[in-house]
Amino acid sequence: MLTMSLKIIIPFVLILQILPIFIWMERKGASYIQDRRGPNRANIFGIRLGGLVHTLPDVIKLIFKEDIIPTRANRFIYTIAPFISMAVACMTFAVIPWAAPLALEKGSFALQALEMNVGILYIFAIASIGVYGVMLAGWGSNNKYSLLGGLRASSQMISYELTLSLSIVGVLILSGSLELGAIVESQSSNLFSWNFIRQPLGCLLFIVAAVAETNRTPFDLPEAEAELVAGYHTEYSSLKFALFYMAEYVNMIVASALMATLFFGGWQVPFLTTDLLREHAGIIIHYSLLGMGAMALLGSIPLFLYKSRVHYGDARDTETKKLSVILFIVGIALLAWRAASGELFFEGLAAQIAAAALQVGIFIGKILFFCWFFVWVRWTLPRFRYDQLMQLGWKAMLPLALLNLFVTAGVYLLL
Repeated sequence: MLTMSLKIIIPFVLILQILPIFIWMERKGASYIQDRRGPNRANIFGIRLGGLVHTLPDVIKLIFKEDIIPTRANRFIYTIAPFISMAVACMTFAVIPWAAPLALEKGSFALQALEMNVGILYIFAIASIGVYGVMLAGWGSNNKYSLLGGLRASSQMISYELTLSLSIVGVLILSGSLELGAIVESQSSNLFSWNFIRQPLGCLLFIVAAVAETNRTPFDLPEAEAELVAGYHTEYSSLKFALFYMAEYVNMIVASALMATLFFGGWQVPFLTTDLLREHAGIIIHYSLLGMGAMALLGSIPLFLYKSRVHYGDARDTETKKLSVILFIVGIALLAWRAASGELFFEGLAAQIAAAALQVGIFIGKILFFCWFFVWVRWTLPRFRYDQLMQLGWKAMLPLALLNLFVTAGVYLLL
């Protein structure tokens, strides 16, 4: 019971740790794409962390803000809607594997909260409930703009869910399993066996549909400020609004994890099998840390030499210089520590845990990369019109998903 509780709690806590990093990545990424500095003023005893501290006062502000419920709203539906959205977003993470199973004396120990042989079906079944949170929020608010936002969201999510589901059928055919762990293992550590190589069209369709499912630009029609004020959550404030805000980011983290799992090898380290990682875990960790130290050291040089053409006359002018100094110190510290302590050696269970730590690190890196992809797309592409969004989903992406399915099934049968 304790083991099962930890396997459920640890991924949830990990999501909550990635969440503020993702929000910071969104803000800083948006600012640099728009040629500005972004948040960097809030601090705790002078520690700014490049703007990362801003997330903390935002959370405190939302918690202590007045919780206003519209007079004519349906109080029960209005209250429960944000909790549905957040709960659904977190539940989908339960079946995603973080690393290769550990081989213990009592048997295999899977590093995922729930080991299910129909894991991908579980994700789609739970994720489809998320539309109820959005729709109930629009309906329960008794606001016409909110209702229109809820209707848009429900029709959009249902439309793109078809493409999302069909785009991965080719992956399921190639892997021969609905279990996410088996799908990852079928891709192996060989980069050319990853599904984004074997299923390029399916991968592209899945990524586009995932962006639409999370209601992100250019598919953020349910929240179109110019048309619907703010969409389905117009009437929400305080912690209820924060839950919708967090649910959107958690959905993007889950979508990023699915992209990595289904098409980019999941926890697989390129060209390094699990057995090889376990056999040489100490050496790999040693030289990985040395490489990170060297990269931090070399990366600090161009940042220190960088000169912005814009001068603000405040702390923003020295932000890049401070970051370069931090990178320089981290680089020197890592290189000195590894050079002084020598190579590491692990055996037995310790070697398995060390290899699992490397795989978890690689998997988190892939998740953060796709999180950045969401940010990049949002601040690069303009919003679609609603008719364009529906035409793309029904007239372009759905036929392509069906074509990909038929071609994959035909080639699989012939070979």
